[in-house]
Amino acid sequence: MRISRRPAAVVTSAAALTALTALCGCTVQPVDTDGKPRAPVHVQPPEQTSGETSGQVPGQPPASLPANPTRTAQRSPALPPAPAPRVLWSRGDSGPGVRELQARLRQAEWLFDGPTGTYGTLTEQAVRGFQGKRGLPQTGRVDSVTWERLVRMTHAPGTWELYRMGGQPAGAPDPRCMTGRVLCIDKRTRTLRWMVDGRTLSTTAVRFGSQYTPTREGVFHVYWKARHWVSTLYHSPMPYAMFFSGGQAVHYSYDFAARGYAGGSHGCVNVRDEAAIAQLFAQVRVGDKVVIHW
Repeated sequence: MRISRRPAAVVTSAAALTALTALCGCTVQPVDTDGKPRAPVHVQPPEQTSGETSGQVPGQPPASLPANPTRTAQRSPALPPAPAPRVLWSRGDSGPGVRELQARLRQAEWLFDGPTGTYGTLTEQAVRGFQGKRGLPQTGRVDSVTWERLVRMTHAPGTWELYRMGGQPAGAPDPRCMTGRVLCIDKRTRTLRWMVDGRTLSTTAVRFGSQYTPTREGVFHVYWKARHWVSTLYHSPMPYAMFFSGGQAVHYSYDFAARGYAGGSHGCVNVRDEAAIAQLFAQVRVGDKVVIHW
C-alpha cells in the first residue's frame, strides 16, 4: 500500500493568532491549508496598565507605593498666633499710671469717682464698659490696645484732674453753704461737703435719684434722723438716714457701694463710704441746713 507523504497543513485559529501577536507585537502572515499565504494580519499589543508596569497582578487592587522622600510635598510652615496685647494695669494695681487712667476715664464719662490711684472695683467696671462700647474684649484689665484707644479720645490730665478726691470741685462752694452748719450737695460734681461756718470739714462722693425719681433741689433742713431705717415704700435698707424733704434723705447705700454710678436712688442722696456717713451722722443735728444745687 502506498502512503502519500504530503506536508502537514498548518492550521492557525483566530484565538491562537491573537495570542501570538499579543506576545510579539508583530505582523503574522497565516497560511492556508493548501500552503497559499493569506493577507497579512497586524494586531496591536494590548496597552500596559499601571499595575502591569509595577509588577501588579492583573485584576488585583493597586499596591500603595512607598513614599519617596525626595518628592515629599513641601508644606508652608504654620504662622504663629498673634501675641496677646500687653496688660498695663489690672485690679489691685496702684500708682501714678492708675491715677492717670482714672482721670482719663472721668473725661470719657466712664468713671465719676476719684482719681484715687488704686485700681479697684469701680475702675474695673469702668474699663469693662469702655471696652464693650468699642468692641474690645471686656476683660476689665487695661491692655495696650485699650489704653491707646482711651488716649486718642482724651487729653493729658492736669494736676487738678489727677488729684481731685471724690469729685471735689475747685473754687468756692455755693454761697448758701457759707454760713451755719450745712450739708452742701453739688449735683454737678456729685459731692457732699460737710461745712461749718464756711469751712469744709469733710467731702464724700454721692449719687442721686434716677430720671423718674429725681432728687429735689433747693434749701432744706434735717427734720429727722434714723440710724437703722428701712424704706416703707421700697422695703430697702436706709442706714444712717438723715431726712430733709418728705421721704428723701441722705443715707448709706449698699447698692451704691456695690454698683457705683451704674444705679440710682428713688430720690435720696446715696453715700457709698460707710465710715464717712457714720462719722457724718454723728455730727449732723436735727435742724442743720441741706443745700442741693447744680
